Amino acid sequence: MNADLRLRLEKTLAEPVKSTTAVSGGCIADSRKLQMISGKEYFIKQALDGNCELFESEVLGLEELRKCSAINVPEVIAHDTDFLLLEWINEGQNSTDSDMETFGFQFAELHRNYSEKFGCTDDNFIGDSLQLNQASTAGSDNWAVFFAENRLQYQAELTENNGYSTPELRNLLDRIIEKIPDLVSGTEEKPSLLHGDLWCGNYLIDLEGSAWLIDPAVYYGHREADLAMTYLFGGFSEIFYSAYESAFPLVPGFYERKPLYQLYHLLNHLNLFGTGYYAQVISILKRYVG
Repeated sequence: MNADLRLRLEKTLAEPVKSTTAVSGGCIADSRKLQMISGKEYFIKQALDGNCELFESEVLGLEELRKCSAINVPEVIAHDTDFLLLEWINEGQNSTDSDMETFGFQFAELHRNYSEKFGCTDDNFIGDSLQLNQASTAGSDNWAVFFAENRLQYQAELTENNGYSTPELRNLLDRIIEKIPDLVSGTEEKPSLLHGDLWCGNYLIDLEGSAWLIDPAVYYGHREADLAMTYLFGGFSEIFYSAYESAFPLVPGFYERKPLYQLYHLLNHLNLFGTGYYAQVISILKRYVG
């Protein structure tokens, strides 16, 4: 932490910083535990790449999640273009079946917060990628159009810009985008409030066994998209899913649609991290249009 930021934090918190300790927190920010002279502790993220919009976007997402009071969300203490300061959450070592069951019920309750339109008033970020939330007139009322245009089509354009596209990828993406209305037909629901990027690294279970959501990419969309992401990298128990299903049953066929929604995140990983994700993207595309 540089001297300027340290002084700004000490002025904001009205006491000296005692120490900072590096903690895990993703690849686009330097994350640290901040301890003050009084013993108070905070979580601070500092920008690494100079993207001044990332933290403002995250603050808006955290505030949207906090408003619905379905699942714990860290309080935003302070933020600026180069940092985000949150309350510190003491994480437990292991989650119990009861913890995950409650989390599943809470996640279902989160998805019962609705909007009249798909998307959000502001674009935001998923990782370091821009996430388009301001839908076309058709997309704001139609999930198939929103998902095709604002999610898959935009990521397809990024693959071109980033040099990861191939004739094979372009052909398969064009074909699946045309098929989206058929692939999601019969699943129509009101737009639900989504975390937007819920994998095992974006939730915590605290010492009391309560779940906390962090690092959101919030928008209003189809809840199947949120659930599909939870399966992508593991970290969610069967008890979590059974609790969710009992509280808010899914439309039949979700498991057949799940890879379709994971495709968005894998395309984003391809754009962020490179060709190591290319084969997974092609595999999913061929599952539906190969």
